[in-house]
Amino acid sequence: MANPVSRLLRVSFLLCPLAILLLTTGCHPGGAGGPVRGIWVTRYDYKTPDDVVRIMDNCQKAGFNAVLFQVRGNGTVAYKSKIEPWAEQFNFKNPGFDPLELAIKEAHSRDMQLHAWVNVMPAWRGPGTPAIKNQLYHTHPEWFWYDKHGKRQPIHHQVGQKSRDWYVSLNPCLPEVRKYLVGVFREIVSNYDVDGLHMDYIRFPNERTIPGEKIPDYPRDKKTLELFRKATGHSPESNPKAWNKWRTQQVTALVSDVKRMMETTRPEAVLSAAVSARPHQSTNPHFQDGREWVRKGYLDKVFLMNYTSDVDTFSERIDPWLSLNSDIPIVPGLSISDKVETREGAIAAKREIEIAHKKTGNYCLFAYSSLFDSVNRQFATKNSKTSKKREVRRQIVIPAVKTVSTK
Repeated sequence: MANPVSRLLRVSFLLCPLAILLLTTGCHPGGAGGPVRGIWVTRYDYKTPDDVVRIMDNCQKAGFNAVLFQVRGNGTVAYKSKIEPWAEQFNFKNPGFDPLELAIKEAHSRDMQLHAWVNVMPAWRGPGTPAIKNQLYHTHPEWFWYDKHGKRQPIHHQVGQKSRDWYVSLNPCLPEVRKYLVGVFREIVSNYDVDGLHMDYIRFPNERTIPGEKIPDYPRDKKTLELFRKATGHSPESNPKAWNKWRTQQVTALVSDVKRMMETTRPEAVLSAAVSARPHQSTNPHFQDGREWVRKGYLDKVFLMNYTSDVDTFSERIDPWLSLNSDIPIVPGLSISDKVETREGAIAAKREIEIAHKKTGNYCLFAYSSLFDSVNRQFATKNSKTSKKREVRRQIVIPAVKTVSTK
């Protein structure tokens, strides 16, 4: 008979690798090194607990193993926060439940990962200013974008009876803004059992505020210009190349700061970002150097916004990222909202899922409301034409997801 002590040591030896694996990859599918079969769920897709439960049920049955659940859109949130107010989708009031907490519970009970999806720079959007006074637009006007004339980024453009609005954004060139955003994200990963933090809009704004007019060269507030002068000895006019490089570095500094926070606060969680699949279009005017973030290990995963209906283009855009030879997983993101209403579009969507899986082992679909009925005001459930489009998409996309997920 084996010595009880020897048996215990032998069992411990066998269990140690498993324990280490769980600690380093998390207890849910798709850890830092695991495959991602993801889907983006916007903040407009839920309002009630039943909505959240239905979303997670649909995602699990469709074959997804990771849900990117949006909880911060523009300086308002869908979780209990001591820093930012409740989202306008809930009339800036506690809805009586915690959407993020419930989403985590429902996702984990279905063996899916839950990544908290946050818009980073956007700080408000609407035809008017926030109806509450404790929102960033009112509390920190100095943190927003100003042009060379000292004019704040406009909140909307009115043409006759029509009004067009866009995100008005925070200025990451200011150290206090970067510190604030890191604090917002620390609150999430400290208080919630998320499997990851997913950063979107981690870039300069590119919205053309007035149709036909050039996008202003933001930011031109006095403090930002002085920071640039101290760092380089130049003005934007005297050295435009240095000005562009410096602005790119400020966005990268924010990503680096968030990474350090994650390592000390919740090291087992994944830090990811949605970036343009076309790097040359990211660094200017977005000043988003996703490839540099991968090279320096500031991310655990990078999600490519590879939105095109052309299958060959979709495939070609992935290759430059693979050539980085990094251990950081590449997750191609594809949009299905405009692809699968025809037979040709359906074939394209299916092929892109297969290509993404073959080249990287990962993919993420944009977005939930393109597949399933949603409370999203832009995709009214009662709209029979929209519902029919979703049904066509489900018939093609979901079998593709399930087939790839079993390979």
